[in-house]
Amino acid sequence: MKVASALSAIKTACVVALSLVVATPSLTQAQNYPNRPIRMVLPFSPGGAADAPGRVLMQKLSEVLGQQVFVDNRPGAGGTIGAASVAKATPDGYTLLLISNTHVISASLYKNLPYDSVTDFAPVLQFSEAPNVLVVHPSLPVKSVRELIALAKEKPGKIDYASSGNGSSQHLFAALFSSMAGVNMFHIPYKGSAQATTELLGGEVKVGFPGIAGMLQYIKDGRLRALAVTGAKRSPELPDVPTIAEAGLKGYEATLWLGILGPAALPKEIITKLNTAMSGILKQPDVQHSLQAVGTEIVYRTPGEFGEYVRAEQKKWSTVVKEIGLKVN
Repeated sequence: MKVASALSAIKTACVVALSLVVATPSLTQAQNYPNRPIRMVLPFSPGGAADAPGRVLMQKLSEVLGQQVFVDNRPGAGGTIGAASVAKATPDGYTLLLISNTHVISASLYKNLPYDSVTDFAPVLQFSEAPNVLVVHPSLPVKSVRELIALAKEKPGKIDYASSGNGSSQHLFAALFSSMAGVNMFHIPYKGSAQATTELLGGEVKVGFPGIAGMLQYIKDGRLRALAVTGAKRSPELPDVPTIAEAGLKGYEATLWLGILGPAALPKEIITKLNTAMSGILKQPDVQHSLQAVGTEIVYRTPGEFGEYVRAEQKKWSTVVKEIGLKVN
């Protein structure tokens, strides 16, 4: 009995010791984090609606953490290429993902994704929200939402609209508009916002739903005509431009939100450190001014709140995708 008891005690001690050995690297990792550069994957092309706000935040984060936070643009397939690279990354806090609505929209559009848009990621925080703007090329003979709807009904399938890619917020915002208005406009997806904007400015396509920041100068100089913004309220950058709901399509509302995720097993201590650093950055007046200048409003959510919001948004947009009948193979 004494031998058995002794063996049992030794076994218990070994298990405890082993658990401490396993736990210690994670704790040490969090305490020393970060001690090398951090890669922030943006699954969009440079110059898009998410790119400028993301760079504002990352520049400040580099200063606060004392390590470079560099942006790695990985556009394509509705943001799924960049997202897949982060889902498979080591959960050590050195590979993060900046997401928008596209992250949850793509979950409904694309079949056989190599990740789950909710369970394969750890939420860090949401930091902004902004409407897009409905613009048309001046050669299109419409000056209001009602006139655009009337023309689209008169010429079904004949009016093209540009987007930054299949499954992008530009795509879904336009598709929702078409569905609610009962019109059929033809979707032309491009490889990112920059290419879509170039084609819009050239008049190759007549309609778009891009982010506001990149459109302000073109609207100001008359190269594009702003008909309405997509949010529930007017944009401070375009105070004279009505919302789509105000302009005649009641009930329409769609905004581009931005947030940060990490791989699913990212330690809570690292999540807390990142969230604390970024929430502090968002309180800085110069950051608030910079984000407003690129057309976005600060909206902060904690990791838990952001996780719930991502789930709710995925449910919302999956319903929209099904109702509209959109599919991307």
